[in-house]
Amino acid sequence: MIRIKICCIKSIEEAETAVSFGASAIGLVGKMPSGPGPIDDELIKAIARSIPPPVATFLLTSETDPEKIVEHHKRTLTNTIQIVDKIKEGAYKYLREKIPAVKLVQAVHVIDEKSVDDALRISSFADAILLDSGNPDLAVKELGGTGRVHNWSLSRKIVEQACVPVFLAGGLNPSNVREAVERVNPFGVDICTGVRTNGELDKTKLKEFFNALK
Repeated sequence: MIRIKICCIKSIEEAETAVSFGASAIGLVGKMPSGPGPIDDELIKAIARSIPPPVATFLLTSETDPEKIVEHHKRTLTNTIQIVDKIKEGAYKYLREKIPAVKLVQAVHVIDEKSVDDALRISSFADAILLDSGNPDLAVKELGGTGRVHNWSLSRKIVEQACVPVFLAGGLNPSNVREAVERVNPFGVDICTGVRTNGELDKTKLKEFFNALK
């Protein structure tokens, strides 16, 4: 069964709702230059502590300095870190040494063929790849939560060649997620705005989303 990660969780109640529907993971968004869902680190820690295993708790961090990523983790204590911006390859080794029990998921923003090359190179260092829409090279970085679909053909290439599990994100919703899975064949899917109404987690949309994947 495909794994489902519900992102942009902003309360213990939302986390419990996501898990009750069958989420394999929840995403907790730290400080970002743009996009929906950031919450403070104390709340991220409280939500992460409330979630029982085996559900994964993802800290989404925009930090790029490995020391600051470790500091961010120590403030939140999730079991997974989703790195949403580009970091140097040597940073992965540092993170493995400092927080060896924590899984590292690297977001790759799918823009063009170069994104395929980047994802395949990074798959040698990360525990998983998450393919998202956005652009970290803009003046105000887009690091996810855009609500936009990217080129699934490029994502499919990455899934077929990567040596680690690949999550698909970016503009997914109850009406397109089944097609997305059929076309890309990811390990898991990640959704934020597609199951929200006026910023709030929508149980009807959640039900439709999970039903679409049955």
